Parts: sequence; C-alpha cells; structure tokens
Amino acid sequence: MPMYPEVMLVPMREELTRAGVEELRSAEEVANVLDRNEGTVMLVVNSVCGCASGKMRPGVRLALEHAKQNATLPDKAVSVFAGQDREATEKARSYTAPFPPSSPSIGILRDGKLVYFMQRSDIEIRPAQEIAGLLVDAFKKYCAKASV
Repeated sequence: MPMYPEVMLVPMREELTRAGVEELRSAEEVANVLDRNEGTVMLVVNSVCGCASGKMRPGVRLALEHAKQNATLPDKAVSVFAGQDREATEKARSYTAPFPPSSPSIGILRDGKLVYFMQRSDIEIRPAQEIAGLLVDAFKKYCAKASV
C-alpha cells in the first residue's frame, strides 16, 4: 500500500520527468534498465522530504540542463519513488550496495557497476547549485565517451 495519495506526488514526479528522467514504477522496469550492464545510468531515488524538493530535484534538473549544453550526460536517467513504488525502490537499492537505503539519493552506474553515489546525508547539507555542480563533475568523470 502506498504511503501517500498519488495526487500529492504528481508534481514531485513530474519535476524529474520534465527534465528527461524516466520514472520506473515496478521492479521489472528497474531490472529491464539496470540489468543491461552497458553504458551509464543515473539512478535517482526520489522522495517527498524537504531536501528532495528543495535540493535534490532542483540539483538534478540544473545538472541535466548544464550537461545537455556540454554534451556530457549519462546514457539514461531514471528514478524510483521511495515510500510509494516500494518494489521498484527496493530493486533499485539492490544496485547501490554497499550503501544503506537512502532517500533521496543519486547514483551513477557504469556498465552495471555503481561508480558514484550521493546519499541523503550528502544532499541535505548542500544547496541545489552545489548538488548540480557535483553531479556535473561526476557526469564528466563517469559518463564521458571514450575517444576513438
């Protein structure tokens, strides 16, 4: 049973989907994306908390906008909603070991392996602009395509 009325979450979900983040709502959808083990995927664990709405989601949006202009983006950006889509969130968190469950959080997987993780404790102490800067740096480091 979901923790919150769905209508309450629509703006929180849309804030990321409008930025190009694909929402995954079932464990099967998560597995279909994250089990492919190729390229880079940014995994966002969304939440209703204040640090998600005032810091994490705006930080993700700013990072994606900046990265689009500079051509260094993850191959895919996906999200799950903690406390609402429980099976999807549980499956997504299986890819962020050894970190404990954290919401909100942001991870980057490269070829199926977690290479970057920003947990709630990292998010709640930073403004959105700083979160965006850290993500842009992580995109450059982990999502840049190898030169031929």
